[in-house]
Amino acid sequence: AEPGARAAHRAPSAKRQALSHPVRIFLDANVLFSASKSAGAVRHLLACAEERGHVLCGDDYVVAEAQRNLATKASEGLSALAAIVARIEVARYDPAPAAGEIAALLPEKDRPVLAAAVRLRCDALVTGDRTHFGALYGRSVLGVAVHSPRSLAEAIGLIPPA
Repeated sequence: AEPGARAAHRAPSAKRQALSHPVRIFLDANVLFSASKSAGAVRHLLACAEERGHVLCGDDYVVAEAQRNLATKASEGLSALAAIVARIEVARYDPAPAAGEIAALLPEKDRPVLAAAVRLRCDALVTGDRTHFGALYGRSVLGVAVHSPRSLAEAIGLIPPA
């Protein structure tokens, strides 16, 4: 763990105050899948975040998962995924074990996602995986604020807070 880092704490200002400065946003595989599958709200969210100067990030792990899921469930989205991946920062997957703080919070298959967001010094992680990440929505883990697509849209000022 980084000195002075906290495993997970509530970030009360994350939902109420728009992030006006450009932030680094790590995209989970389900966000890449949704943005690739259809030209709906998630694709719009990514486009608007880019237009506002935010940096979209991922790694080989989430890209491969999105590709696998699209290939079996919505192969017509593979070309859209390739276009999205060409526009974002994609880092190599690092198989090193996740920090103890992360291991305590998530199932094994989801640990690499949050670990990559931390490693890539992202300010936010956006994921639609409410089952595994839902308890972390609105919290900061080792400096990364965990958001649903909607709460990210609120945090970067695309929609007013609910």
